[in-house]
Amino acid sequence: MNQKIDELNWGILKSLQKNARESFANIGRKVGLTPPAVAERIKKMEDLGIINGYKAVVSHTQTGYQLKAIITLRAFMGKLKPFLETVKTFEEVINCYRITGNENIIMEVVLKDQFHLEKFIDKLIQYGETRTHIILSEVISDAPIGKKTKEI
Repeated sequence: MNQKIDELNWGILKSLQKNARESFANIGRKVGLTPPAVAERIKKMEDLGIINGYKAVVSHTQTGYQLKAIITLRAFMGKLKPFLETVKTFEEVINCYRITGNENIIMEVVLKDQFHLEKFIDKLIQYGETRTHIILSEVISDAPIGKKTKEI
């Protein structure tokens, strides 16, 4: 276990992962620290790279995107590197990972409708074979990272 993440820091991380805008005073009440002590620990965890940032979680449906999908890509010979540069320009892609296995890439995308999906796949097929999985609902999303309780 990382020496810098003691029980108090885990408590702070748990609160921040649920609500990054929670006040230092509220977090302090939960973990038993003063607000300045919470602020100091958060700053230290930011400096150590334990906390990498904060973000707003935006609804894709409320912003005009009716479809969310997972698309995998199995790149054609010589097409992976060009794809890795080009994917950064695709506004539809909200997450993209290079993976092991049969496919090289897995992307999470948001799309306006099925016609937008079709056009997006048309852009992708020059790089490789795709598979598309429409997301029906989120079962778990952005689950907090917690303290490892036991060895696997």
